[in-house]
Amino acid sequence: MAKQFDVIVIGGGPGGYIAAIRAAQLGMKVACVDEWKNAEGGPAPGGTCTNVGCIPSKALLQSSEHFEHAAHHFADHGIEVKGLGLNLGKMLARKDAVVRQNNDGILYLLKKNKVGFFHGRAAFVKAADAGVYDITIASATPEVIQGKHIVLATGSRARALPGAAFDEINVLSNDGALRLGTVPATLGLIGSGVIGLEMGSVWRRLGSRVTVLEALPTFLGAVDEQIAKEARKAFDRQGLKVELGAQVGDIQSGPDGVRVAYTNAKGEQQSLSVDKLIISIGRVPNTEGLNAAAVGLELDANGAIVVDDACKTNLPNVWAVGDVVRGPMLAHKAEEEGVAVAERIAGQHGHVNFNTIPWVIYTSPEIAWVGQTEQQLKAAGRAYRAGTFPFLANGRARALGDTTGMVKMLADATTDEILGVHIVGPMASELIAECVVAMEFRASSEDIARICHAHPSLSEATKEAALAVDRRALNF
Repeated sequence: MAKQFDVIVIGGGPGGYIAAIRAAQLGMKVACVDEWKNAEGGPAPGGTCTNVGCIPSKALLQSSEHFEHAAHHFADHGIEVKGLGLNLGKMLARKDAVVRQNNDGILYLLKKNKVGFFHGRAAFVKAADAGVYDITIASATPEVIQGKHIVLATGSRARALPGAAFDEINVLSNDGALRLGTVPATLGLIGSGVIGLEMGSVWRRLGSRVTVLEALPTFLGAVDEQIAKEARKAFDRQGLKVELGAQVGDIQSGPDGVRVAYTNAKGEQQSLSVDKLIISIGRVPNTEGLNAAAVGLELDANGAIVVDDACKTNLPNVWAVGDVVRGPMLAHKAEEEGVAVAERIAGQHGHVNFNTIPWVIYTSPEIAWVGQTEQQLKAAGRAYRAGTFPFLANGRARALGDTTGMVKMLADATTDEILGVHIVGPMASELIAECVVAMEFRASSEDIARICHAHPSLSEATKEAALAVDRRALNF
């Protein structure tokens, strides 16, 4: 007889394993099925985020930043480095070790919470029979398990350019970009999104000459315009070449590298020859192999699973979260949806506030934001006040030797409620958390301005930006 569960979660990424753990905490019998494999063929839960995304990229960003500091900035601190060298193999091995630690940590958490873990590829067998779904698991030992509720958390994969399939040798997705065995002398990037800029930053620091081709006429169009301009200036100073309005045409890959034909913003035919090319033009949801048609699971034109505001699909007791549904493809968004769905299954009132989901780009300088941008507020005709404070005037930033960027706060002109906060500069990924909390509690800029912040700290820049909304910054 097939093993029976209250909840079966398909996918062990951030949305999946978190949903499984929360459901188990709420007293349900839970299974989690995941097909990711490590180098030895064993289980490697954590999804794209842990295996070829968030975690390994941050490990390489940290390592490459150390390398750049040693090469260019240690001397400012009176630290003399002679004979600096790069052991890329060891750097990549450290990255792999960090990934493995996270894989093992997730397996431990599932076991600790008594979640049944199955290593293999899961799919529907047929429509529910008496309220129970049969899920087949393709693995070394195939089996069928049964569940009353199914949570689909199958994630996403890199979108390829037509005519330029990923070979992960010359034409790279985020996966291949994390596994280059040597530092390419020249590196091309198609797309200036989060993944592209982060990977471009890693290899630029390690010695590559990086060129970014972006089809849009604006840089980081989703980011507040003032913040994006500040970031662009920093990247220009670093030597990261960004060409906007580039319409990519034919891509030829061969033993000598990759040649990209494109039209620039002026309509002129151009050609870019590089050793390696990273394509970062977005991601597509993973729904292939679920056997969706057999059960009538509704998908949209892009292959994403159609859900309502509660993450319910068109099938009874079938839910979906994370990259495989609408909304931003962010690991922490998936986690929040996973928790909310588990609580809804348990009869509670899970909730996700899309207006307070933070965004982060882990370049140097880091870029982070929450809420609305100034251009969005203008387009909506909403009256607002803005306050900015530069890290140049922050004592802790001076001590760190990193004064690039600013904090920008936007508040309603009448109520003073914080509508958005945008940061470019050191540790922006950490500083944004205070702003998320403030917005979740519908705080005013005055609330932040009145809170005592430690001195010296980078967080003082947030307080000063809040003071600047009322034109009363104290240190600038």
